[in-house]
Amino acid sequence: MRKPKIVVLGAGYGGLMTVTRLQKMLGQDEANIVLVNKNDYHYETTWLHEASAGTLHHDRVRYDIDSVINRSKVEFIRAEVQDIKTAEKKVILNSGEVEYDYLVFALGGESETFGIQGLKEYAFTISNVNAARQIREHIDYQFATYAMETEKKEERLSIVVGGAGFTGIEFLGELTNRVPELCREYDIDYSKVRIYCVEAAPMVLPGFDPELVKYAVSQLEKKGVEFKIGTAIKEATPEGIKVAKGEEELQEIKAGTVIWAAGVRGSSIIEKAEIENMRARVKVNPDLRAPGHDNIFVIGDSSLIINEEINRPYPPTAQIAMQQGEVCARNVVKLLKGQADDLEAFKPDIKGTVCSLGDDDAIGVAFGKKMTGTKASFMKKMIDNRALLMIGGPSLVMKKGKFKFL
Repeated sequence: MRKPKIVVLGAGYGGLMTVTRLQKMLGQDEANIVLVNKNDYHYETTWLHEASAGTLHHDRVRYDIDSVINRSKVEFIRAEVQDIKTAEKKVILNSGEVEYDYLVFALGGESETFGIQGLKEYAFTISNVNAARQIREHIDYQFATYAMETEKKEERLSIVVGGAGFTGIEFLGELTNRVPELCREYDIDYSKVRIYCVEAAPMVLPGFDPELVKYAVSQLEKKGVEFKIGTAIKEATPEGIKVAKGEEELQEIKAGTVIWAAGVRGSSIIEKAEIENMRARVKVNPDLRAPGHDNIFVIGDSSLIINEEINRPYPPTAQIAMQQGEVCARNVVKLLKGQADDLEAFKPDIKGTVCSLGDDDAIGVAFGKKMTGTKASFMKKMIDNRALLMIGGPSLVMKKGKFKFL
């Protein structure tokens, strides 16, 4: 008798959580589990800002998929997903195709530029391990070149971060720790460095506690960050960016480095597959299935869950993706066992939110309490270690965990 095939696309937080739970819940004779990912490693997306700034080596943010999956129960295919033929129950890969009975879509999100001219060509995005390496090496190159130039180009030492959401603020926290080291390394006067944060919204970290936001802005300003809030990037150029506040005239900010950290959309594969979506995100049913597709689950950055208290989508976070992975795995198993009427509804359990401001500083709310400084930083590291524990157990925590608390 043919075994049903469960195909999981993506080895991010949601996809790996789904696979590691399925391999525990199902015997070898119950189903074929297939994991598809373009790399043979998983990377901690929430650590990429550290690798980008150069405060954490890029190898520290990733681990081999083989270290957490059971190869006797899970087939791993290293390939890029190109399309999904839902009517034929097939996933088209760059190396062939794979059929499925149940599909878990967990490919993550993509950078959203909102059509701003020049961003794709002239700005970096903190999107994956190689992008993080490229940013770090580019910043290093700008400082090294400045140090060697006879006629100094001051804009080489100007860095623009577009976006004051989580990614932008966490990157700024790491960057302001790294820049003094670069100045010492290349014998550059720290006062020559300019770091800008440009945000179109009227505030930093929208939706975060205002008292904590005030602390974060103050800490970063002390380290030299210049905030331009309520200011939109209108264009990126080879020389930097052009910005405007409201209807005011365009202003040019010359900068050798522009990092775009202001927009995330779902996966373009969702649009290609013609699954109902909004900006490539699927407003999933309570059981995490795509509307009109009883055998397709969508989790992580490409899923859209509405927070009914404020009638806005929950932000796509690692915490939510991992919780979705657990519920998704249980629901897939129920479908396999013919219990389609008993599927579990997903409800995010937000245990807390912490935003890092560098290795030894952070802001956050956990267990209903506000925290700043080293206490919040400790909590952030605990959250990072817990994610490793849930997917790979104690051995992965010992290998990749964060233990520098002071």
